[in-house]
Formats: sequence, C-alpha cells, structure tokens
Amino acid sequence: MRSRSRTLWLRTEPLHAVTYFDAQCRAMGKSLGLKGFWMGYFAARTAPMGRVDPGAAAAALGVFAPGMVARALPAAWQIVSPGAMTDMRAQRAAEALRKVIPGIEARAGELCAPLAAMVEDAPLMARPLFAANRPLCDRDDPVERLWQLSTSVREFRGGAHVAVLADHGLDAPEALVLAAATDRVPRDGIRLDRGWSEEEWAAAQERLRARGLVDADGAATPRGHEERALIEDATDRLAARLLRTLDDTTVDTLLAALELPTRRVLEAKVLPFPNPIGLPAPSVE
Repeated sequence: MRSRSRTLWLRTEPLHAVTYFDAQCRAMGKSLGLKGFWMGYFAARTAPMGRVDPGAAAAALGVFAPGMVARALPAAWQIVSPGAMTDMRAQRAAEALRKVIPGIEARAGELCAPLAAMVEDAPLMARPLFAANRPLCDRDDPVERLWQLSTSVREFRGGAHVAVLADHGLDAPEALVLAAATDRVPRDGIRLDRGWSEEEWAAAQERLRARGLVDADGAATPRGHEERALIEDATDRLAARLLRTLDDTTVDTLLAALELPTRRVLEAKVLPFPNPIGLPAPSVE
C-alpha cells in the first residue's frame, strides 16, 4: 500500500514541475536576458537562497556537476536579481497551471490552508532549499501561492532525498548512475542533463560495480534494485514529517482534493514520461 507521504509527492510534484516543462516557464530565463535554458534553471531554482555561489548551489541541488552550475552562477546575478527571478517563476508557473486546470483559483483556497499548515510546521534544519522557499509562500495570488507551497513541499522532500543518498554512501554521479540503472530516470541524456563527463560517469559506474550495485554492463543487480528501493523508502519516511501537523482525516481530504488538479496537469501532457526528475508514469488513483 502506498504511503500518504509518497502520495503527497505524486500529487504535488506535477504542480511544481510545470516550471521545468511548460513552454513559457522554460522561456523565462531567455526573456530576462539569460543565456540558454540551464542558466535560467539554475538562477530560478536557487534564487530563493539569494546570490548563492556555485559551490553552495551544487551542494544544495545534489546531483548536478559543479562545473555545470558554475557556468550559470554567479554570472546570472549580473543580469537578473534573485527577487525578480522568484517573482517571475511564480507568476509563470501560475499561468501554466491556469491553462490546464479549469477553476484552479477556487480550488487553490481549499488546498492552500492544509499545505500551508504542514509547510509552516516543518523543520528547516539541513534543508536549505526548503528553508529559502518557505518565506515565499505568502503570495497574494492564490494560484501562485499554491504553486509556491507545492514547491516548498517538493524541496522539503528533495532535501530529505539528498540526505538519504549521502547516508547510503553515494556521491552525485553515483546516485544518477544507480537511478538510471533502475529506470528511475531515462538513461539516454541524463548524464548530459546533469553535466557529467563520460569519464566521470564511467568512473561512477565502476565504483558502483565494485560495490555490487551494477554489473559490468551498467545494469542494476538485484542488490542495486534493493538499494534503490531502500533509498525511496527512507525518503518517504523522512518526508512524512510534513504530515505530522495534520490528522489523518485532514491528510486524506487534502490528498483527495489534489487528485483532480494533478490529473489535469498529467492529461495536458505538460510533463514528459520518462523524465529527468524521476516522476513515475501517470498514476494518481
């Protein structure tokens, strides 16, 4: 049986992820004068933390090659301020949600209250992206607020996931190699999408082979599949802290209310499957 924690992720991640896949959201960086999608991505994703340096940004993001981050930051801050970026990403994400979810303004009121309660109650320790996003949730526009709350939920879980990867002794490229080997992310393109060289990827694969997690061809072994399942279970467990402030009935009501908006995003095919964020094929039953 799927845990409430995992269902919360499956029903908030698509709302958040329009910022990566909607055409207008993807064009945001270019419209501000930034060079290419990735410069805009790193500026938008890290903007809540302020003019963060590339080393700190790479550490918080978890699986991106530091050199890839350094090509975008801090240069982006010479073109756009973090404040302008955080405002525009919320505005464009809200526009994307309005396009595909009829009546989302009315639903936002129903969804925001319980989401805000869990976000406000959640601890900040060891979750820098969540800590930076939480103060941004008090937005006047209800759909922007819904998106920002979903983003905060996402970054809380993301911080937990990065901590679990580290606890399992995986560095950034190793985590990606194992995720690709277990079909969590697409094998084709994920190395380039996260900025790792062929040599770095091959070295990470060899380290995992020495641990018995992948075979000589890079396919996950039974032990590798087991390790990846343990990582997901631990991530779900740590992310479940979000739900502690709500009683079970309120949680179940929230999850039920999230089902239709999430389904609308999935039906609109805004998100590709498979995808580099690890969201599984549509399932919101």
